[in-house]
Amino acid sequence: MSQTPLSYKDAGVDIDAGDALVERIKPFARKTMREGVLAGIGGFGALFEVPKRYKEPVLVSGTDGVGTKLKLAFEWGMHDGVGIDLVAMSVNDVLVQGAEPLFFLDYFACGKLDVDTAARVVAGIAKGCELSGCALIGGETAEMPGMYPAGEYDLAGFAVGAVEKSKILTGRDVKPGDVVLGLASSGVHSNGFSLVRKCIERAGASLPAKLDGKPFREAVMEPTRLYVKPVLAALAKHPVKALAHITGGGLLENIPRVLPDGTAAHLKAGSWPRTELFAWLQSTAGISDFEMNRTFNNGIGMVVVVAASEAAATAATLRAQGEQVHEIGVIAERGSGAPVVVA
Repeated sequence: MSQTPLSYKDAGVDIDAGDALVERIKPFARKTMREGVLAGIGGFGALFEVPKRYKEPVLVSGTDGVGTKLKLAFEWGMHDGVGIDLVAMSVNDVLVQGAEPLFFLDYFACGKLDVDTAARVVAGIAKGCELSGCALIGGETAEMPGMYPAGEYDLAGFAVGAVEKSKILTGRDVKPGDVVLGLASSGVHSNGFSLVRKCIERAGASLPAKLDGKPFREAVMEPTRLYVKPVLAALAKHPVKALAHITGGGLLENIPRVLPDGTAAHLKAGSWPRTELFAWLQSTAGISDFEMNRTFNNGIGMVVVVAASEAAATAATLRAQGEQVHEIGVIAERGSGAPVVVA
């Protein structure tokens, strides 16, 4: 008995939809092109030449995703900002070692490709790259029937940056008396969303209409702040000693990653503004101050450590670049205490 011939589309993979997506995203990717791009989207591999202004370039790479923030994007139909989150999580990480992000690759996986939704996501990725001066040079769209529920997808991103070997930031020169500057976050960014979702579930129908002047959902989904251009401007003018991107693990676990042995960061509680969003999360879930500082960025998305004599000038440069800067603490000898103390 003869059977009807099967095509890849019958198996759930639509090659035409994939081709349509590539055509839709080409204009977005084109806006991110910069020096060094030799061949971008369309080839088997993307080509990039390290700019010749680097004398001893060291490549710095990072990879990350968006986490369970995506569950809210699916539920609320808010797909435009998660691409910015994806870029920010990686480019802010490579920035911490003093690197200028050069190019970015993305991976978008789904069960059935919805071209409109995917295009919204990739437009956000391109926007994040454009704001970071980073080329969206390639990526992968994987349509895998049966692997993801209808309407859901997953994202991964990969950033590569470069830094002069002599200018790599390691934190080795950090010492007691140095000042800790905090750059304000734009919200929860992209960490701690499993707890955020529990808070929303617990609040039920009694969700606030607005937080920090924005509709509730917009406040929760506000994309991660991109610190690249302001911080690169500060690095060009001031002897910054260390940077820490405040992601999963919050202030308590990320700052120690850039501190030399024997030192600790003593942060002054209340030295930066408390947003309505973080106050709502804490009160809704009954979260302790310690847990807030270990789970969320709690209002500070990037930490900058400088000598006390450089603090005012560095803060002024960052403010001129549009950052909200707060002097949140000092470096001290650690002794037998914790590596980060908030008091």
